[in-house]
This record gives sequence, C-alpha cells and structure tokens, in this order.
Amino acid sequence: MKQIRRNVDKTGLGAVVLCPEDDEDMWHLYNLIQAGDEVKALALRRVVQTGATGSTSSERVRTKLTIQVTNVHFTPSSASGGASSTGPSVSDQHAAIQVSGRVSEENNFVKMGSYHTLDLEPNRDVTIIKQEWDSISLGRVDDACVEGRGADLGAIVASEGTAAICLLSEHMTVVRQRIEVPVPRKRMGSSTLHDKGADRFYQAVYQAFLRHIPFADLRAIVLASPGFIKDTLYDYIFAEATRTNNKALLQARPKFLRIHTSSSHVHSLVEVLKSPEITNLLKETKFAKEGIMLDKFYKMLGSDELRAWYGPDHVLLAADRGAIGTLLITDELFRWACRINRMVVSLCVRSRRSNKVEDRKKYVELVESVKQKGGEVLIFSSMHESGQQLNQLTGIAAILTFPLDVEVVEAEEKAAKEEAELARLEAEGEQQPAA
Repeated sequence: MKQIRRNVDKTGLGAVVLCPEDDEDMWHLYNLIQAGDEVKALALRRVVQTGATGSTSSERVRTKLTIQVTNVHFTPSSASGGASSTGPSVSDQHAAIQVSGRVSEENNFVKMGSYHTLDLEPNRDVTIIKQEWDSISLGRVDDACVEGRGADLGAIVASEGTAAICLLSEHMTVVRQRIEVPVPRKRMGSSTLHDKGADRFYQAVYQAFLRHIPFADLRAIVLASPGFIKDTLYDYIFAEATRTNNKALLQARPKFLRIHTSSSHVHSLVEVLKSPEITNLLKETKFAKEGIMLDKFYKMLGSDELRAWYGPDHVLLAADRGAIGTLLITDELFRWACRINRMVVSLCVRSRRSNKVEDRKKYVELVESVKQKGGEVLIFSSMHESGQQLNQLTGIAAILTFPLDVEVVEAEEKAAKEEAELARLEAEGEQQPAA
C-alpha cells in the first residue's frame, strides 16, 4: 500500500489518501472504511444530456465522486473463490471493494444526495475522510504501508485426488487454485487406472504450483497431507524439475517442508502453523504468532480455565482488573459498516450507527488499556484460518496473568452495582425533604 498523503489533526479528524497495490491492500482498505466515513475516488457515471430539439443522449463520463458511506462490500479475488480446476489457466482477477452511499460533494455531473456505488480497485488512489481516526485505524495504515511486505509462505494441502494451492501473508490466506482429479481405486491384480489417475493429479498440481507459487521469493513451501501424499508429491515435483531442467526450482529444494495434518481441508493450515518446523522458521511473522497463541489459549482453556477467558463481557471484566497478559481479538469486531435499507426511518439508522460506533470505541479502548498496562495485543485477520477459528469463539479471548474465577468476579460486579444503586436512591431520598 502506498500512502500518498495523510492530514489528520490531534482530535483524529482528517483524511488519508492511499493507493492499494494488491489483494492484501484491498483487505486493509475494507477494514479502514466504515459507515459514516466519506470516500473520494474515481468513478464512471452515465450522464443524460438533452439537446435543443428535445432529443436525449447519454454517455459515460469519468469523474471524481465523494460519497458518505452507508455500505461496504468486499469481493475476494477470483483465485480465492474456491473454484475447482485442472485446466491450464485460472482467472487472476484482483479483489475489489464496492462502497455505496449518498454523494456528499456536488460536481458538474452528479447532484448532492444522489446514490452511487464506487468500485475500488488496485492501483487507484482512494481518499478516506473520517471524523475520528482512532489508534486501530492509524495502526492498520502504518502496517499496510510497510515496505517489503508480501507472502511469506506457500502451501499445498492435499489428499488423493484433491489439492489446494495457497499463499499465506501477514493478513490473508489466499487459495490460488483448488484441484480435483478423479483417481480410481486400485483393483485386485491391476493398478493401471489408479496409476494413470494419480499421474494426472500430480501433473495438475505441479503445473498449478509453477503458475501460482513464487517459490524464489518465499521463505518456505509446505506440502501438507494426512497420509503419504505429501511425500509422493514432493518426489514428483523434483522428478519433474530434474526432467525439465528447472534449475530455479531445484535450488529452492531446501525451502520445502513436509508436514502431517489431520485433514486435507484448508483449515488444517492452523496445524501447519503450530508445527515446530514452521514455528522456528516463521516465529517473527504475525500469522505464525497468532496460530501459536491461539493454540496456547486452547490448551490453557483445558488445563487452567481460570486463566483463559473469552467473550466480550468476561474479557472486559478481566481488563478492568488488569489481569490480561495477552488479548486475542479479530478485526471483524472493529468493522461496523453495515447494509442500511434506504426505506428505514432516519432515526432508526442513526440509532443503529450509534450502537455500532460505541461497540468499536469499546474495543479500541480495550486494546489501548491492555497495551498501557503492559499486555500484548494480537489482532487476528478474519482472512486467516486462525482468525476464523477465533470468530467462532466470539471473536475475543484473553490469557490472564493470574487466575480469576468468572463466577466470583460476576458476583463482585453485581454487588458493586447494587451498592451504587442503593447509594443513589439514598442520595435522592435525602434531597427530597430538603426541597
């Protein structure tokens, strides 16, 4: 991501101009744009003109539009859409973002208040104007603009006849291609059909690997499977590389790791990230830390549940007592851009927005509070398998520095509220006679 310009004052009011360059930048942009923000970008608009004789003509004009956001939709790249393929080519259409809302700045072609949808694409400048750029949003901009950021890990998750070619970066797991090839079972006395099917499968995987995995730039390439498919695939890849004299691939042999997983589903990449081989190699990367910490949380939940809390209410209670050592939270909790029906009464819309804004502020303050008290904060990406697992567990969890009993803490909170309410009633009773 390129930051073209940033103009944000001390109160958080201001604008940032960004230019996304790849799918991961588009994901960052999707997380930055919220309902209520203003977004300025290039747009195509159909303009109808009336001639002197009353005839009309229409043309599409390119103009810069500023809209106040009511809805944001993220469309992943076609390669990560999950289509199965064994053909020679796969569409590499980039991710896109559709931002809808009312035009908030009139120009020669569009009236104020009219509805429009901006299609945001890579390599096009986008201006985001917010009433308040909080620490989470500014931190995401800084992370997205770090130079040299890209995919660190390539992976092929396979079983007999099926495979997924994946790339893992700091914030995304992208399935570049899914492969399904029928492999007949071995028959008594003959394995010809099985061998032919297996050969077609390995050839399809090999060709997809060459197309989609930039092995020269990656730190590691993982071959993962439940059985011995990973070993057979490894042998096939380097047999083909030797046969075709692919020197670049042969030189990348030390980067290849074969890891056993319990399934051939993409979710098994979480197991891959927890493996000692990957942990030692990629321990400084964000997604590896997330996988390790989530595994630590689950183990603690089973062995020392008084130090493993999850759910918004419980985690906030733990934060109030300064007990959080590590906070695990997904980026989904910070996104509150929602689809707003045009027919909804404006008062209801404002109420919904207000509630969502307060939720985001609550989580931002929680993150800042944990950091101020010396705790560690990991914001999981919902585009990684670990982030999806955490979302299934309410999206927020914490590993505490000392044990706390949930029931005891809730009883204390209830007693404190009752005391405060009693004190308020007594104060009101004392004031009434005086009046």
